[in-house]
Amino acid sequence: MSELGENLALLLARELATFERELDLFPDDASAWGRAPGVSNSAANLALHVAGNLQHFVGTVLGGTGYVRNREREFGRRDGPREDVKRELRAAARVVSDVLPALPADRLAAEYPEPVNGVRLRTDRFLMHLSAHAAYHLGQASTARRALTGDARSSGPVPLAPLGTASSR
Repeated sequence: MSELGENLALLLARELATFERELDLFPDDASAWGRAPGVSNSAANLALHVAGNLQHFVGTVLGGTGYVRNREREFGRRDGPREDVKRELRAAARVVSDVLPALPADRLAAEYPEPVNGVRLRTDRFLMHLSAHAAYHLGQASTARRALTGDARSSGPVPLAPLGTASSR
């Protein structure tokens, strides 16, 4: 077990939970798939992308889950219940919570098992990148929702409470 793996799992689980709250702020299922002018992806597509990304790179590559990613579907789907998308987010949260804390420190310091877009990276650096990637797309989803619906409510992103130590909770 590694402290870094546990910390990364907490960060990623927080982003995934916030994605769920973001989807809940849409007035209905159809609007979660809507695209505001000048915005190329819906919040639902971004959520599917982040969930698929984590289930592949953390689950399949590091955890051996066997998940088969369909990136084209992540971006190509155009409708469906938000609950389907939230189910994918929860599956990704389970994967990061199960796999990352169990990775030993030497495994995190080693090279990631496969190149990503032709780039070789240390596993820990790539996992930090995945955390930033999730947060980036969460911000895009929030902006898209606000532009599409005119609703400025916040989904409560980046709360510190989920990151608190056991003694501070």
